[in-house]
Amino acid sequence: MRVVVGLLLLLLGLCGSGAQGEAGGLGEVAEINQNTDPKHAAEESTEQTTKQTTCDIWTELRALRDMVVELNVHVELLQRENSVQATELVSLESRLTSSESKTRDLEKENADLQTRLNSSESRIDQLETENAEKPKVAFYAALTDARTLGPYNTDITLKYSKVFTNIGNAYNPSTGFFTAPVKGVYNLQFTVFGYNAGSTGVYVYKNNQRIMGDWDNNYNMFQKYFTKSLVLELKAGDEIHLVLPSGHSIYDDIYNHSTYSGSLLFTL
Repeated sequence: MRVVVGLLLLLLGLCGSGAQGEAGGLGEVAEINQNTDPKHAAEESTEQTTKQTTCDIWTELRALRDMVVELNVHVELLQRENSVQATELVSLESRLTSSESKTRDLEKENADLQTRLNSSESRIDQLETENAEKPKVAFYAALTDARTLGPYNTDITLKYSKVFTNIGNAYNPSTGFFTAPVKGVYNLQFTVFGYNAGSTGVYVYKNNQRIMGDWDNNYNMFQKYFTKSLVLELKAGDEIHLVLPSGHSIYDDIYNHSTYSGSLLFTL
């Protein structure tokens, strides 16, 4: 743009010099040859035309100069706007880069969370599978609706015939025996109720060995309760049953006073 302005100014200078030279020469010729012949009038007319043309050229050149100046100002304004836009573009690029970095971080965190979630789901599935494979053993039964049993002159096995829970079918109400299905630790509990009886009691047998006995006298009381519990380590196939000792009685009816229950705590 500066080169264009320089060329215009140079052109203006040359045109001005030419116009002055022509004007001076014509003036001298006019003074020497004034009113000498008809050619003089034609030359004067030509001189005036040249001067007018020169003035027109000057006018056009000034207009062009003004246009160039205006264009130069416009270009500078555009350059400034361009600079501002370039600065904004750099800022936007920086923000975009930061956003992309945050996006990558979030994607990585999401991937880590998804991995942990998959691991947790896998662990849950594993635990559910292990839990499903573990044996489940629990039973609860009441003795009878026949009310008083005993006393007898011999020990008899108590058959708790009213079964309410028998998960794993480890308890047999027909025999009164609980059979451990797997090696583990079991919790067993029984409640004995005596009603208007001289003595009430029970023995606990593991296989053919008596491992516990408990009884109480009821001469001066109308009703008598006692409850016992055991935690036993049993092998698969071990049997537990309760026995009513000879000379003792036990009572039960629709209200289920005398009960027997057990469950597997954990396997070994």
